[in-house]
Amino acid sequence: MAILKKGSRLIVVDGVQYRWRVRGRPTYCQEMDWSPLYLAIENAEMKSGQVMVISLSQNHPKRYRPAGENVVPVLPSDVEKYIRMGLQAGWRPDQPGKQFLMTIPANE
Repeated sequence: MAILKKGSRLIVVDGVQYRWRVRGRPTYCQEMDWSPLYLAIENAEMKSGQVMVISLSQNHPKRYRPAGENVVPVLPSDVEKYIRMGLQAGWRPDQPGKQFLMTIPANE
């Protein structure tokens, strides 16, 4: 399944263009800190390539938070790092297949 183009961003890593997206609004479970933030990445040039879904240890940037609590955004430099980690772990964005699931621990 492809990632929606609306709300997604493009990034080039090692000459390959990828599309990545974080859900625009948090789900109820993300709002309540019961569920982690998810990031989806795919090869932007392939229509049926494998999508990588990453579970991040950080909270959704748009969730409710007490005053003074900092927002931790997902940066393009982070996405590049996750793409490289996924490729090393066996993600095949150039071939069709089921979603490749990956979890990023808090210290990464």
